[in-house]
Amino acid sequence: MRRQDQRFPALRALPLIRAVIKGMVVIPMVGVLSPAMANAEPRGAAAPRLNYGGNTLQLERSWTRLNQQLDSLDTLLGPAPALDVSDDLRAPELPANLIEANQPARGAISPDESRPDDPLSLPGRDDQPSRVRAVTLQQAIAIAFSNNPELEVQRTQIAAQAATVASLSGAYWPTISVFADAEGFQSGSSTYSPYANNVPAFGAMFAAKGSGKNIAITKNGRSVNGDSAGPFYVPAGGGLYAVSNGVDSQAGLQLRYALIDFARTPRVRSAEATLERYEQQYANQLRALQLEVSEAYYQLQLNEQLVRIRDAIVRTDLIVLEDTLNLKQAGLVPRVDLLRRSATLATDQEDLIQALADRAVARRALWTLLNLPAAVTPSAADAITLVPAWPLSLEQSLLAAYDNNPELEAILATRRALALQQDETAAQLLPQLSLFASVGGLASVERIFNFSVSGGGCCGSTFLPLEQVAGYDWSVGLAFNWMIFNAGATANAVKALSLQEKAASQAYAATRNGIRLRLERAFLNHEASLAKLVSARRAVGASKEAFRDSTLRYRTGLTNEVDLSVTQTQLVDALVNRLVATVDVNVTYAQLLRELLPMPSDPALTVPAVITLEGLSVGELSTPP
Repeated sequence: MRRQDQRFPALRALPLIRAVIKGMVVIPMVGVLSPAMANAEPRGAAAPRLNYGGNTLQLERSWTRLNQQLDSLDTLLGPAPALDVSDDLRAPELPANLIEANQPARGAISPDESRPDDPLSLPGRDDQPSRVRAVTLQQAIAIAFSNNPELEVQRTQIAAQAATVASLSGAYWPTISVFADAEGFQSGSSTYSPYANNVPAFGAMFAAKGSGKNIAITKNGRSVNGDSAGPFYVPAGGGLYAVSNGVDSQAGLQLRYALIDFARTPRVRSAEATLERYEQQYANQLRALQLEVSEAYYQLQLNEQLVRIRDAIVRTDLIVLEDTLNLKQAGLVPRVDLLRRSATLATDQEDLIQALADRAVARRALWTLLNLPAAVTPSAADAITLVPAWPLSLEQSLLAAYDNNPELEAILATRRALALQQDETAAQLLPQLSLFASVGGLASVERIFNFSVSGGGCCGSTFLPLEQVAGYDWSVGLAFNWMIFNAGATANAVKALSLQEKAASQAYAATRNGIRLRLERAFLNHEASLAKLVSARRAVGASKEAFRDSTLRYRTGLTNEVDLSVTQTQLVDALVNRLVATVDVNVTYAQLLRELLPMPSDPALTVPAVITLEGLSVGELSTPP
């Protein structure tokens, strides 16, 4: 409790003079009970009637039912602790986590502290203790634009789609490839001829032995007639078995080019439209993130001020309670005033504790949008100030909101992509013409061995023991393809894409109407918040004077504690209303910015952390970044 006392003195223990509250009786709170319980008759002996000189039956019944309700409420809630001379009215003890989460900011955030943790990291036991750092609204927006994971996902999508467009654009150029292969082989084969090949038409080279038509080759190369068989004669049943092995290889260049491809251009244009959709969604996400960060920051400012207001109110309760205690000792106020003031203090302490919790949650909400390191907690560095007046009328705001709106442009890009996909799909039924060409060389080495003849032998002259082959080849040609029937698959695919395009048109209408509703709601609420702020300021001034007068009257005995509590409640409500109205003005301004603020669609461009439209005209708002 020592740290608690230092940071929140309004929650410190307030010892009261025990003798003053000696013999106090706590009256149970009367709640709303069911009709059956309220109308139930008292149990046990009937209460004695009071003689007021008239008809007291109705009065007695009312008192009896009230007592019964109080008894029933005591039964439901349990017995309330009674106050005696040993009681001190102490502030509730704050949880340690709540105190830790509400530490004051210790310096401004540094660039190193604004860098996010690794996206795949998780908190660990060795993490550094939490540090609270002050952040301005402009810093918060700039950090969110740099760190937000959703924006990083969209940047990656845009880069990936740009690579897809570049890849598809390569279809306008020919493809050139290099091919090469080499293989080793070995095989064994048997050659067998069931018939002789001495066909007369083949001539003497195929004549059988003794036919008189054979030609004998002498050693000096001269040919004479002889009785031996022709060199290429194969007798019936002749055969040969041999084993061969070697190496084959080839290499070359190949070119292919689509001369006519009706699906190529729609495919590329569709990918470009999809890229534009991603870019427009990125610009729209920048607008939305600016609003989310602004709302979270303004909410944190609101919670910070509520903590100060609640703390000041509790401090005031302590002073008034001390005065009430002194007046009670002097016999100037009844005991009920002291009890009421004690109850008021307890209620205001509860509101202060809840305000502390709300501020801690608001800090964490802003931390989530900024994607800060786990050890850094943001705190609002800017004081609550009104933004400049909105420079446009409602009509001008609507026209500027529709002009170059990234949310609408993304839908239009989707429609264009779907229309081009229809053309690409329909082109599957159109003819395609491609040019191809190739040039290359080949080489092989083959060795034949382990000869084995049978049946008089066969084909020996056609086998070479070692064969080496080298050469080249080239080819040029055209390839034509035309699908004339695919069972309606293409037609149905085109129909599906057409229906999706119509659905995108309806999505455009719904988005257009939603933009108008958001803008008009923000515009009207902005003007209403400005008007409420004027009334709230006047109410705060009047409530301050009323509370000051009521306090003086209470101390002099001219009024009771009820009037003082009512006046204090009015002051608190006025302070809160003025604070809420001020924050609402800024929030509605940020909501208007969400619909009009120019944002770049290219992730490579710098995103301005602009939070006002001061000095910009409608024409400037319509100019693309």
